[in-house]
Amino acid sequence: MTRTTAGRLADLMESTPSAWSDADAYLADLLVGHDAALEEALAAQREAGMPEIEVAPVAGKLLNLVARISGARRVLEIGTLGGYSTIWLARAVGPDGRVVTIEAEADNAAIARASIDAAGVGDRVDIRVGRGAEVLPTLVGGFDLVFIDADKESNTIYLDWAARLGRPGTVIVLDNIGRDGEIVRDDTTDSKVIGTREGLRMLAEDPRFDATALQTVGLKGWDGFALAVVV
Repeated sequence: MTRTTAGRLADLMESTPSAWSDADAYLADLLVGHDAALEEALAAQREAGMPEIEVAPVAGKLLNLVARISGARRVLEIGTLGGYSTIWLARAVGPDGRVVTIEAEADNAAIARASIDAAGVGDRVDIRVGRGAEVLPTLVGGFDLVFIDADKESNTIYLDWAARLGRPGTVIVLDNIGRDGEIVRDDTTDSKVIGTREGLRMLAEDPRFDATALQTVGLKGWDGFALAVVV
């Protein structure tokens, strides 16, 4: 191997945001592949000018697998956005399953509704429009899996309702817990980081939960998720 070749390999193996993104793209191509319905949902979201904060393809596949592994048939999602993760979850619950997803913005919900219907899983998805703290008390419990991906300032509210609306064995996924590593700062003034830290502390201290968390790097940068079960 020449020194030049070795240097190039070293550059490729350097841990940088560009390398993380490249690795994520490789994994998505290999393990997710082309999916017209999901890609069209993202295109509709972009065209509507919605923020690009949906889960990455590999994370969407992970949600799908977690739902299938846990045998979930009733799923609660807090934070619909354009419906990308909703489609992944609706596919996982099967034709007899149900996904209830909450979206604060009516315009977002309308885009999501069209994309979910176009993906062929509209009959499995109930979109509730409104703030999570207002919609959650109106729901009937018994959810098998809860995916939380909404405003971080309300994480403890969402976790409390996830436990109330779940049962022993209900799986909870709390997204975006890494916050570019800012979660280690107890002097932060960032409300999103504060809300994330409070949510993680709740998972650690509230006896209703048994949880862990993983930091991740990839297409969405340096982030992560917490995985919990209701006990």
